[in-house]
Amino acid sequence: MRGDDRDDPFGDIFDEIERMMNEMTGTGGAVGDGSGFSSETHVDVYDESGQVRLVADLPGVEKEGIELKCDGKTLTISAASPHREYDERVRLPARVDEHSASATFNNGILEVTMDKLGDSAAIDVE
Repeated sequence: MRGDDRDDPFGDIFDEIERMMNEMTGTGGAVGDGSGFSSETHVDVYDESGQVRLVADLPGVEKEGIELKCDGKTLTISAASPHREYDERVRLPARVDEHSASATFNNGILEVTMDKLGDSAAIDVE
């Protein structure tokens, strides 16, 4: 048996991870699968002291084509360019005050910053 004829012991694990990631992000397929949405959007989320910061690459998009929505737990990024559409739902690592959000967009890079909400208050039982 040659080395390249053996089963890759990690192949099934990587296939399963990719399947689960596709389920979580709703991409279900590869780029160009006909859905109109790109699965190559790169989004980084940073949990910083007192704030959550999100940085997303949206190449080819104009600022006017970006729509952001936040419910305190999830940030939805919708954007369109003549060649692509982006529709990303990003679960935030901490609950945030969506009314504190500020966003900048420069050279295809979107940066959104939101204040974290404090821990839940304890309730005394009397």
